[in-house]
Amino acid sequence: MRDLLPPAVAVAVAGPADWAGELLPAELACLSARAVDSRRRDFTAGRVCARRAMAALDVPPVAVPSAPDRSPVWPTGVVGAITHTAGYCAAVAARSGEIRSVGIDAEQHKELNAGVRRLICLPEEVERCARLPAGTSWPAVLFSAKETIYKVWHPVVGTWLDFHDALLELDPDAGTFTARIAPARLDAAPVADPPALVTGRFAVDDGLVRTAAVLSPR
Repeated sequence: MRDLLPPAVAVAVAGPADWAGELLPAELACLSARAVDSRRRDFTAGRVCARRAMAALDVPPVAVPSAPDRSPVWPTGVVGAITHTAGYCAAVAARSGEIRSVGIDAEQHKELNAGVRRLICLPEEVERCARLPAGTSWPAVLFSAKETIYKVWHPVVGTWLDFHDALLELDPDAGTFTARIAPARLDAAPVADPPALVTGRFAVDDGLVRTAAVLSPR
């Protein structure tokens, strides 16, 4: 993720030991007794990486528990995001005075079936993907980018976004994306000045799609 984010954002990517690292009590309390091993490993690696990213900002080690919607709860003065997919986990953190919000996501680079593509992509996006260079699953890039956009939007606005609430345009040469939020979502936002335009970066390598975006302070 380091290659996709500005220097103000600290990045930590999980190593082999992080998947079985230690959790703080407030984090352990977020795991159900019925949580399967894969859920425990993903959650653990994410929290270990979150604390390592915060340490890079000189933030003391504190718990990063989950909200009822399972989003991470960062300490006051810190914004951040966590992502995990098979074999990969990363967390990022920044000081809220420097970055308003940050989102990251990682997905497996693979073709998506027709049903998933319809769920994720707007008709305009399907047409644009058809014109992009072959060899990349562009719907998978859109999927990851829209997950990142949600992670940027939710901490600022406090509401959800559907996949069809953001219209994306990809620039494969620059490795960037631009998302325009649907006017209806902006009108319904419970905060002033919700982000109408989100720009970010993406990379496709080593079998992964990685995406990241930040909002600058107002």
